[in-house]
Amino acid sequence: MRIVVAGIGGVGGYIGGHLCSTDEEILFLARGEHGRKIEEEGLTVREDGGELVVRPDLVTTVEDLEGEIDILLLCVKSYDIEETVACLAKNITSETIIVSFSNGVSHKEEIEALVDAKVLHGAVYILAHKERAGVVVKKGKVFAALFGDRRYPKETALLSDLFERARLRYKAPDRIEEALWKKYLFISAFAALTSYFDTTMRQVSLLHRNWAETLLKEIADVAEAKGIDIQSEIPKALQTADGLPEDASSSMHLDFQKGNRTELETLCGYVVREGQKLRLPTPMMSKIYGVLSQKR
Repeated sequence: MRIVVAGIGGVGGYIGGHLCSTDEEILFLARGEHGRKIEEEGLTVREDGGELVVRPDLVTTVEDLEGEIDILLLCVKSYDIEETVACLAKNITSETIIVSFSNGVSHKEEIEALVDAKVLHGAVYILAHKERAGVVVKKGKVFAALFGDRRYPKETALLSDLFERARLRYKAPDRIEEALWKKYLFISAFAALTSYFDTTMRQVSLLHRNWAETLLKEIADVAEAKGIDIQSEIPKALQTADGLPEDASSSMHLDFQKGNRTELETLCGYVVREGQKLRLPTPMMSKIYGVLSQKR
């Protein structure tokens, strides 16, 4: 199979790096110094004190990729999905399997509106980042990829086999939409609050707990209005935040601090817009979204 990993940051680098251990054709889409470094010296993946150097079959860019894709793993930021898929439309067929591991719960529908392909739901639990050109680092032991779609059982099984051979922990739950919303509940709330208060996730949980509880409830209410009950996840999300390292923050908060482009629309704006569609008030998220929108 011809497997393309788009976005070789922490997520894509870690997944793509381990996929290189299989006998499949693995292609990385990366640009600039990062892409050149991987092409010349390979990709270094560091975790738990160990180090792995891998060499994909090809390193190229979204624009320069030639030939059809069998499996496309989108590991780009959520705001880059549309442009990436549009650029790869020439390489995507109706048989291409596409999974997005970007933050968010609506990417499957967005991708299906752009191309004719077999699109699965996807999410990933991982703490990883690009340390420098050619090097990605995974922190801690947490890793789990979630993917699947009831309409595509064969494709889900094919991806499961691939991750099994790469020794990557995965789950293909029957209620994949619920699994995606469970992750989104935590990320959306704490990305919003860490960015709003300019502090860490643990500090938000300790010093602004009422805000956290209220915001988690607003997000869970939107999910429930869409037929997905994750209300029981609220105390679990707070417990998770309580146990995080003191300096752990959200990637969106860090992007705000660095002046980078952020996933504000995916992690905050989406909740506000869905609430409006459902005629469900989201006053706290609306306030936070309004304030953060002025910082961009």
